[in-house]
Amino acid sequence: MSKFILFTSPSSSSPLQASSRVISHHHHHPHPWLTSLQASRHRHHPHRHPSPPLSVENFANSNTMSDSQLHDDEEDNNDVFIDQSDIIHEVALDDEVLPEACDPNSDSDSEIEEVDDSDHIFTGHTGELYAAACSPTDMALVATGGGDDKGFLWQINNGDWASELNGHTDSVSSLGFSHDGKFLATGSFDGTVKIWDVAGNLKGTLDGPEGGVQWLRWHPRGNVLIAGFDDSSTVWMWNTDNFAFLMSFNGHASGVTCGDFTPDGRTICTGSDDATLRIWNPKTGESIHVVRGHPYHTEGLTCLAINSTSTIALTGSQDGSVHFVNITTGRVVSSVPSHSSSIECVGFAPSGTWALIGGMDKMTIWDIEYSLARSTCEHEYGVTCLTWLGASYVATGSMDGAVRLWDSRSGECVKVFRGHSEGIQTLSLSANREYLVSASLDHTARVFEVKDFC
Repeated sequence: MSKFILFTSPSSSSPLQASSRVISHHHHHPHPWLTSLQASRHRHHPHRHPSPPLSVENFANSNTMSDSQLHDDEEDNNDVFIDQSDIIHEVALDDEVLPEACDPNSDSDSEIEEVDDSDHIFTGHTGELYAAACSPTDMALVATGGGDDKGFLWQINNGDWASELNGHTDSVSSLGFSHDGKFLATGSFDGTVKIWDVAGNLKGTLDGPEGGVQWLRWHPRGNVLIAGFDDSSTVWMWNTDNFAFLMSFNGHASGVTCGDFTPDGRTICTGSDDATLRIWNPKTGESIHVVRGHPYHTEGLTCLAINSTSTIALTGSQDGSVHFVNITTGRVVSSVPSHSSSIECVGFAPSGTWALIGGMDKMTIWDIEYSLARSTCEHEYGVTCLTWLGASYVATGSMDGAVRLWDSRSGECVKVFRGHSEGIQTLSLSANREYLVSASLDHTARVFEVKDFC
């Protein structure tokens, strides 16, 4: 049995820890509650530097000294000595081996087991991941693409099957399944779009203008595809049944950074580095509206979303501004107070009455009907991507590698999924709404169970 002895200070009534060394054959270190005592002492004496610990042996020897010797030694050595009457409590300690104190010079991160909340990890890629998409019809099928110039088809919770999609000569930057889930399109910085069946067989290649593919989108009800390119101010459209080029949409003055069909398939909206939104007729290629100038964005567009009724486009910009545009009239109908940095992602709630805005500074939950912020959520490492899980909950990805779930009604973060070691690039919800897939710069895709939030 070891003992730990507490004394009162000769100069105050506050208890002092006389020694952090106990009489034992084991190497011991103070328990957390001893640290609390030390902290308490420093709160009472904020300007006092702790004296060197007095051992129990020295305490025993000090009992043989006279009072005058005590005072002389205090003046000579600035040491504080105590006598038997100063003892206020003896604590018996078990002779257990206490954990070693952390070495400040050691690599503590390597000694701590990292938390991983994922149900499944896909590790087929050898480079950073940039894109991920879940099949709209197959509850387990997922596609991913990244910096290793490859795409993969794989299945949630089935590590025995994967189909490697080879053929691109540069990073796979974007991908997506057709509306019926029968085909997958992969876009690459090599300037091509490839069409695959869900078994991983290449069906055809679509060539575009100069520059890498930045984004691609399928028609909501047909085998028609559009894509934007980083070195081109045009958007191209193809028929994927026969791999024929249909038309290009010309009018932007700079690269087209984002775009999509409206859910009814009758209109195309595109945003550009030229700080404009253009609304197109996909049958004729005509630019129906050009949204530019005050009160619209002053810098390039970074993202857009379209509501379920095909009436409103929501756009974000490098300048931190966010605007709602009436697609029929081409007029700005509402604006959100600007963020302090670039807007990275936007999205409408399934009901269409709320919107989510993610920037590198914070996330805003916006009430469209009343034109006000329901919640503003601080996001230290920025919001890089988001997806609505249902009517109430939202998932966001961040540069810290964490996936967070939020209650949009309260703005509260209700769950944090950890496992990735680098930034999240995209999120996708499985067809059965039970799993969320995240793609990261750490070369992996991870699967998290979210059925309780959908």
